Amino acid sequence: MAWRCSGLSNEELVNNMRRRIHLPGGRDYLSEPVEKAMKAVDHANYVRDERDRNPYNDSPQTIGYRGPTISAPHKWHAYALEHLLEFLKPGARVLDVGSGSGYLVAVMHHLVGDTGKVVGIELPKLVTVTCSEGNLRQDGLGRALDSGAIEMVAAGSLREGYAPGGPYEVIHVGAAALNVPQALLDQLASPGRMFTPAGSPYMQAIEQIDKDEQGRVTRKKIMDVCYVP
Repeated sequence: MAWRCSGLSNEELVNNMRRRIHLPGGRDYLSEPVEKAMKAVDHANYVRDERDRNPYNDSPQTIGYRGPTISAPHKWHAYALEHLLEFLKPGARVLDVGSGSGYLVAVMHHLVGDTGKVVGIELPKLVTVTCSEGNLRQDGLGRALDSGAIEMVAAGSLREGYAPGGPYEVIHVGAAALNVPQALLDQLASPGRMFTPAGSPYMQAIEQIDKDEQGRVTRKKIMDVCYVP
């Protein structure tokens, strides 16, 4: 199903989100930094199944592997970016857990810039099939990969995060777990923010987890969701 924000180009998709999105808290527009970053990343470069006729449909789409999908841009990506924006500043370090096709890695790179670092971790079979590095290079981010501003890692376990790149001011988790892994909490910087689904299979809630300068952790439920376990 093509949702209400679908377009025929990447710019039209983002423009439709800007006008029609309804964010938690009542705001009905994209912030300027998020809009600019999403326009800089061509969604078509991160969709890998030829059956997807329009890569600018605002709906989940396959990424070249049976099962996982790239999320609907307005429903997950825009929500996540807006909630994390306070910490997605130039120079920030970011971890994307379950990075899939690399789309959100690319958008967050445009927010933190070349002085920041975005690490995407994914299970090895998904990294191979979705060709996330190839997607990023096709989208003009070869220099960021070569310089280390973007790093894509094949991880044996997503629950363990990627300690060598941390601590991270921002951690985005794109796969559900029953509980938030302690390793990810440990890798969250002080201050820092995590945006993660947690709960039983197919019945989860998005949590915003903040860590302050003293290392104190607070958790806030954002919304109910249904993520892939």
